[in-house]
Amino acid sequence: MATHADGFGLIQDIDVQLTVELGRKSMRLRDVLALGESSVVELDRLTDEPLDMFVNGKLIARGEVVAQGNRFAIRVIEIVGAGSGDPAIERRAQPITVTPTGASEAA
Repeated sequence: MATHADGFGLIQDIDVQLTVELGRKSMRLRDVLALGESSVVELDRLTDEPLDMFVNGKLIARGEVVAQGNRFAIRVIEIVGAGSGDPAIERRAQPITVTPTGASEAA
């Protein structure tokens, strides 16, 4: 009989996408088209705010940027999930439900 740990072990090797969000900015298309190599875009996040970490579009943690050798890295400072009091944030569009029109019901 498989235990909960055994079942979890079956999925541990599945690849997921980890994304760290630095910030966001809403812009008009004309402003985006005017961006050049020296342009600076101010984001909605303050420099001392933790960054959001997403796995496959779902917020899982927050962290801070650190240097790891000559690369950027992120240090996890907060796990977001059940019991944190923070609602999970989805960064993906919600699925669209399509209902066929004019279809007759089968008897």
